[in-house]
Parts: sequence; C-alpha cells; structure tokens
Amino acid sequence: MVDRLANSEANTRRISIVENCFGAAGQPLTIPGRVLIGEGVLTKLCRKKPKARQFFLFNDILVYGNIVIQKKKYNKQHIIPLENVTIDSIQDEGDLRNGWLIKTPTKSFAVYAATATEKLEWMNHINKCVSDLLSKSGKTPSNEHAAVWVPDSEASVCMRCQKAKFTPVNRRHHCRKCGFVVCGPCSEKRFLLPSQSSKPVRICDFCYELLATGEMTACQSARSDSYSQSPKSSLNDVSDDDDDEDSSD
Repeated sequence: MVDRLANSEANTRRISIVENCFGAAGQPLTIPGRVLIGEGVLTKLCRKKPKARQFFLFNDILVYGNIVIQKKKYNKQHIIPLENVTIDSIQDEGDLRNGWLIKTPTKSFAVYAATATEKLEWMNHINKCVSDLLSKSGKTPSNEHAAVWVPDSEASVCMRCQKAKFTPVNRRHHCRKCGFVVCGPCSEKRFLLPSQSSKPVRICDFCYELLATGEMTACQSARSDSYSQSPKSSLNDVSDDDDDEDSSD
C-alpha cells in the first residue's frame, strides 16, 4: 500500500499542502519514497499544561506543530525520525484519557487522542511504520530514551529534597535524566547526555551521583512513565522558561 502511494500524484499533493501549511520556516518534507499516512489533532502534555498540536504521520517521520489556523497554518515544526521512536500506552486516569508515550533518545512526551478508537489507530500505524523501517534498515529498536518531563503543575515542592517550595523566586527546573521537577540547589550540576545535547545539560544531584559513578541504569526515575494524571492547578505554578527547550511546550 505504502509503496503504491510513494510516487502517486495524490500523495505528492498532500505532502505539498502540509509543507505550505508550515510556511517558509518549516523544513521541506517532500522526498522520494515518503508517504503521508495520516494526520490529526492530539493533546500534547506540555510542561505547563496540555495543549492541542497538529500531528502528521509519514512512513519515516512524525511531524507536529502549533495550530495557528486549523487546517491552514501551523508553526514551530518538530520532526521526529520514526526509527528512533518507541511508544507505550498510558492508562486512563482523570480528565486525560486515550493516551500514550512517544519516546525517543532526544525527547519523550505524552499525547492523548479524542477517542479510544483514534488512539488505537494512531498506535497501530506508528508501530507498523517503525517496524517496516527497522526491517528495511536492519537496525534494532532504540533502547535509550529521554525522560518524560513531569508537568510543572504536579510538583508544588522539589521532587528530590521534598522541602523547597516553588515560588516566583524559587523557580522550577527539570532534570534532563529523570524528568523530575527540582529546585535550583538540587540541580546545580551539569552532565553531558550526547543523545540530548552537544553541551552538558541540567541534571539533579541524585542523577549526577549515579552518572558520575557509572550507575546510569539506576538513574532511571522511580516514578512510573504513566503521566496520565490530570494536571492540578496551583497558585505557585511558575516555571523557568530558560530551563525549557521550548518555552511554548
């Protein structure tokens, strides 16, 4: 099916429309053999709050962006190579339902569909595309994934020291290794995580000690990857935009 569509005029036209919707700031998406499998709006669990994002699934990449004008204009384009993607289902809890994790070595996050059927279709298509890519390349699935960041609203105090309360002065930070929300004093260290950045990134003291002693696998968060809890509002819901790779996310 995908091979038949690869060189069809209809597929080329659909990809061209997606390119145009992202405008000049977006990366070109038309390459030989690329097929647009499907598209839709998913709710992405961002640092501050859940936000609607437009997603496009191709046979080799997953693309998403901010919705400026529905079906007409998007910005802040993100492109994720599918051969690096692993997905895991999230159990329903609270207001956020029909979710799954999209995990890659550079960035991992949760998304939610409108219905259980839509979730199943997305997950099946993504898994099929990843499987086909790995089969053709002979590569093995990636076993290293960036931590899923705990949303700011889930932590009123530092998740490491359990003492420091977040205020406009004592701002939230995220450990790039475990994804915990931590205070400044608990995350003063930097460590090079090559899959995420070419420069040392902020990590908490707990992860730093484990990484420095070579116990990297022990540094995985004790918290479950099920970030399906409904975010709770907080008067102290402030964050450090300089500590976020994308202040809109």
